[in-house]
Amino acid sequence: MKIIGITACPTGIAHTYMAQECLEKECLKRGYEVKIETQGGLGIENELTDEDVESADVVILAVSVVIEGEERFTNKPTIHTDVDEAISHVEDLVNRAVALAKGE
Repeated sequence: MKIIGITACPTGIAHTYMAQECLEKECLKRGYEVKIETQGGLGIENELTDEDVESADVVILAVSVVIEGEERFTNKPTIHTDVDEAISHVEDLVNRAVALAKGE
């Protein structure tokens, strides 16, 4: 299973990176491949490549603001949520992503 995503919060500081860390830890704990792009105060970091997007099973957009490049995921199963869910309910969020990827 390969999960990719973007995290972004209104101030682009703490919550953006906390959400990234929570998603990465949960996915790695389960043995999933994961890459999370951040769109924070320092701009776009860990940018998702075309190859990342093509090979992904599912996309998690844990964002509380408008992001750049959302059109990249048009043909991918995508969950739209906010950074708070990625931080506080990451297990449930990843469960939903996996179910979506599997068509459940």
